Amino acid sequence: MNTANRVGALLVGVGGALTWVGARMDWFTVEVFDDRAGASTATVDGSTWSTEIAAVSLLLIVAMVAMFALRRFGRRLVGMVAALGAVGAGASALQTLMGDPDQSRLHTLLSAGSAEQGSAASEGTIAAWAEITQVQQHSTGIVLAVAGAVLGLLGALLVVARPGVDSAQLNKYETEAVRREKLDEDLAARPDSGRVMWDALDSGIDPTDDEVGR
Repeated sequence: MNTANRVGALLVGVGGALTWVGARMDWFTVEVFDDRAGASTATVDGSTWSTEIAAVSLLLIVAMVAMFALRRFGRRLVGMVAALGAVGAGASALQTLMGDPDQSRLHTLLSAGSAEQGSAASEGTIAAWAEITQVQQHSTGIVLAVAGAVLGLLGALLVVARPGVDSAQLNKYETEAVRREKLDEDLAARPDSGRVMWDALDSGIDPTDDEVGR
């Protein structure tokens, strides 16, 4: 890996971490009135509101690890997947930030843990018959999720554009062939160099052979 794709991989990881933190924060505070239990307050965090954002945050962190472990083609492929995930998460969070809260969806999420209609709500939920009276949106967690998605996207695109060059893993014969070719070039360019002559002799090449370096 070179500096560019190392930076890209780190951006993907930082983006995933920011998205994860943002998804764990409360996005909504909901005021509820239950004619049996009275008024109450409930909260909905980002991972509950948007499960795909929580999933993408983990995807980006795993992608960062993979980018350091994989070779050039693998890094580029992982970068493409990470970029697509970051776009999806960022779009979802941005839509939430810019739009009005969907009260019917909030009601569904908060009442999902309660039993069938007619039963009391369990902890952290509301009864199915409860009414939402007010919704307050908290932008901090949503903005963090958007920022994390943007960082993840930038890092992923950087890795896709500049995946780096794989370190050479040549076998013994390939290494000797490459070394001989370089020595031939050095002999042709600097036939009187003592270092080049010693390197040639060490590799079994006769530096006085007129055919060498041609």
